[in-house]
Amino acid sequence: MSSSIRRSRKEWWIPYAVIAPAIVLILVFKLFPIANTIHGSFIRKGAYSLRNYELVMEDPIFWNSLWITFKFNIIITPMQILISIGMALLVNQKLRGIGVFRSIYYLPVTISMTVAVMVWNLMLNPTTGVINSLLAKFGIGAQPFFTGANQALTCIMMLASWKGCGYWMMFLLAGLQGINSEIYESALIDGANWWQKTTRITLPLLKNSLMFVIISDTTSNLLLFAPMYMITNGGPAGSTNVLMYEVYKSAFVYSDKARAATLQTILLLIVAIIVVAQFVFLNKDNTASKPEKTGRKRRGVAK
Repeated sequence: MSSSIRRSRKEWWIPYAVIAPAIVLILVFKLFPIANTIHGSFIRKGAYSLRNYELVMEDPIFWNSLWITFKFNIIITPMQILISIGMALLVNQKLRGIGVFRSIYYLPVTISMTVAVMVWNLMLNPTTGVINSLLAKFGIGAQPFFTGANQALTCIMMLASWKGCGYWMMFLLAGLQGINSEIYESALIDGANWWQKTTRITLPLLKNSLMFVIISDTTSNLLLFAPMYMITNGGPAGSTNVLMYEVYKSAFVYSDKARAATLQTILLLIVAIIVVAQFVFLNKDNTASKPEKTGRKRRGVAK
């Protein structure tokens, strides 16, 4: 017994050695760039200053980009979550050949964003696209899609949802398959219908998976800019000029690194606030139930 204790004491460093490479990669490729960006946002002409933030706050382009970013995420994130839950519930059925449908739903995830953007841009081309050709057969006039100020952002939402919902579906499917089937059998004996089982059993027990998907999907959508870069260039008329694309333009088009760092810091702060708010809200029930459980234990001990 004593020899095993001595051996474990000598090998205390092994777990730290195993995770050390991951920690180094996180520090180099995650935390250091974030710290460097935040530091660069306070540098103006070689000196520390808040002038970068003052200039950004006075810029109407920034406020328009911020509004487009919020509008984009307020619509797309709930839509993607609902679609992903629906897809996960569908492919969780015990039916013959259900694996084929799971593969079909997941197929867009395997396609790179670059290829997906090119395909959608070809399909939704206002003059030669296949979608307008189909609409013409039903007597519907040609639509501008990505070239229309009122439709471009909606088309990007459709593209991003087509590309991403299958990915989030797999996390929710894993959560669904972790639910004990005996719970559903008991509910069925009690006369629960499909809606009652979904709202009172499935969604509450799916809470941890759902929390991960909501937070990850929100972060992903806030940082999305590839379709805006490859198709619309922030247009038409600034209708798709999200904040992340404005960061890209400031850094690589206008070569204004100070403005890019400032915008990126603001975006990072927005992401942090939203993620923390979501985490607190989604964990509210668990946090509220802890004192009650503790109180019950104490009363039991007192008795």
